[in-house]
Amino acid sequence: MPSSSTANDLLKKVRKIEIRTRALSHQIFAGEYHSAFKGRGMAFSEVREYQYGDDPRSMDWNVTARLRAPYVKVYEEEREMTVVLLIDISRSGLFGTADKTKRDLIAEIAAVLSFSAVINNDKVGALFFSDHVEKFIPPKKGRSHLLHIIREIIELKPTSDGTDVGEALRFLTNALKKKCTAFLLSDMLDVAPDGSPRYEDALKVARNRHDISVIKVYDPREKTIPSVGLVHVKDSETGESAWVNTSSRKIRAEYSKWFGRVDENERKLFNRYQIDSVDIATNDDYVKGLMGFFGRR
Repeated sequence: MPSSSTANDLLKKVRKIEIRTRALSHQIFAGEYHSAFKGRGMAFSEVREYQYGDDPRSMDWNVTARLRAPYVKVYEEEREMTVVLLIDISRSGLFGTADKTKRDLIAEIAAVLSFSAVINNDKVGALFFSDHVEKFIPPKKGRSHLLHIIREIIELKPTSDGTDVGEALRFLTNALKKKCTAFLLSDMLDVAPDGSPRYEDALKVARNRHDISVIKVYDPREKTIPSVGLVHVKDSETGESAWVNTSSRKIRAEYSKWFGRVDENERKLFNRYQIDSVDIATNDDYVKGLMGFFGRR
């Protein structure tokens, strides 16, 4: 049971992130989100004869000409969407050398997406994962449900250290039988020693059932190693540690080459299965990144 001071700190964090992300969702993202993931928000239903008061812009001129009487197209609102956030809470998310850690940035982006979905009257659910599914919150509507998700984004600690993106995707495939819009928020550092993604099979199956988008969060320091002499490094997920001579050009070049290969394999995979994605760094303006991502949809 958390102490009163811990609970108060959590509430302050929830309130702070709610104020910022709700404002962004209302002012900036709601329309873009709606356009990107719901189109017009209306689905064609039928054609019927024109009635007094109908919008002239709804006229079906082909049918009108063929039947020689005015006819209009009738639309009905599309059914609500179900949105599921697949949120990586593995230990590697604690890394950050800029304004935020990767976990902080994922939390804020997840909150923005949640509020955007709620504004559009969609159900929202969340799946938190490390090397297994840590927690699943089934999709629902309502502000209290949304705040529950945001509290978990901020507070939930992983019980395992590793990352298994495939396990999260398999759970999604099995848990939701009807099509949903899923956002995978992760640093995507789940690769084999050769730099190939370990989650390809699970992604292939999941994308046949759901509309999946990847929001990859990374820290700029992960791509290159600075020359700062002899450094003791430790993998936050495996616990393995080693001394690395960062002054060695060869070591720095090999690392950059490996990371570049990881990025290239990832891009090829997403292109192969037509997965929309965006990369956002911890020192980036994520508003600009998301707006560009929505605009490309």
